[in-house]
Amino acid sequence: MTTTAPIRLLHVELEGYGPTRQVGRLAWHERRALFEFNPGFLASGIALSPFHLRLQPNVLTAFPGLFDGLHGVFNDSLPDGWGRLLLDRHLRAQGLSPGALTPLDRLAYVGHRGMGALTYRPEHPQQMPSRRHALDLDDLAKDAQLVLAGETVDVLERLMELGGSSAGARPKVLIGLSDDRRSVVHGVDTLPPGHAHWLVKFRNQSDPDDMGALEVAYAAMAQLAGIEQNPVTLLPSRTERGHFATLRFDRVGERRVHVHTACGMLHADHRMPSIGYETLLKATRALTKNQADVDQMFRRMVFNVLAHNRDDHTKNHAFLLREDGAWTVAPAYDLTFSDGPAGEHALDVAGEGRAPRLAHLLEVAKKTGVAAKTANACVVEVRAAVAAWPTIATDTGVSTASSRRVTEALQRVAGAL
Repeated sequence: MTTTAPIRLLHVELEGYGPTRQVGRLAWHERRALFEFNPGFLASGIALSPFHLRLQPNVLTAFPGLFDGLHGVFNDSLPDGWGRLLLDRHLRAQGLSPGALTPLDRLAYVGHRGMGALTYRPEHPQQMPSRRHALDLDDLAKDAQLVLAGETVDVLERLMELGGSSAGARPKVLIGLSDDRRSVVHGVDTLPPGHAHWLVKFRNQSDPDDMGALEVAYAAMAQLAGIEQNPVTLLPSRTERGHFATLRFDRVGERRVHVHTACGMLHADHRMPSIGYETLLKATRALTKNQADVDQMFRRMVFNVLAHNRDDHTKNHAFLLREDGAWTVAPAYDLTFSDGPAGEHALDVAGEGRAPRLAHLLEVAKKTGVAAKTANACVVEVRAAVAAWPTIATDTGVSTASSRRVTEALQRVAGAL
């Protein structure tokens, strides 16, 4: 395979908070990133990563061995899982070695098409052009399966364009969805009138054909439990039970919103579980200074335990930077039935990962400033929502087999709590 000259310097910009702001410069030296804020951005007082990239005039060196030598806030811009797979196969198809890329090279591929509000210049010259024609989601789902099976490279470019910046293990594409949900177009750049930015997930090879309906059902159950989340829908399919779609929270109309995962914010790599819910809730308090946000994060912990969502790692929790410079908890996402790593929660509950009990939940509440009355009421409300699962599953089109499998797991959790 051939190699390309690595990118040595990237300019980082912030969009969506007034005129485009020049954040600073990223350089690569001895297998780690160096970052320097632009003096004008320092004067703005906007803290993009308050814990580990504080506003200061010095050159800030990334920690060695963490995020492949990149600062956490910039690592959040990089695709992993599906997005990384697409990029690596795209590179191989062009005779390039993915292993030769530095994180800066990968950020250059993201350019201005990534999630959130940070953009990177110069963009890699092989960035794919945007298109505005209508999309067939079933065709894209088939293409995604071919890519996962390693059978073809013919579809890589259009999947790269549609989902190359997204994270997570399941295939995803970014679309523009019309208000009546009948028109689907490319969703990377400015959308036609009457369309909004949505994200669509497809099945992985091991997923059942009702995976989309299952995630929509979990969203309905979470809503009943008082979990704040963006609208979701099940887009029709000719071959499956539908494709899961959710309104993106990193876009408000065409305005970009800065998103920072707990993984990048706390430098807690999601691939190596290192923190628990207690740390997450304490960080939420320190960042947002809002009891309602802490209570909401506690409620999500309770829901994940009772709803058997054990894939609750640090990349599945995030924060948003508001226009006034304050932080808030992002809407919940990636809520679905999951056994988690080795059958445990990725985030422990008062030190317990495999079978958290009520005492563990209340211990987290006590240690993080959630009032006992609030915590107990939350558990009661989430219990009631989870108990409604059979009805919710039927209403959202979950298959009998999947509904029964989830019901049995939920009953085991409830019985042990």
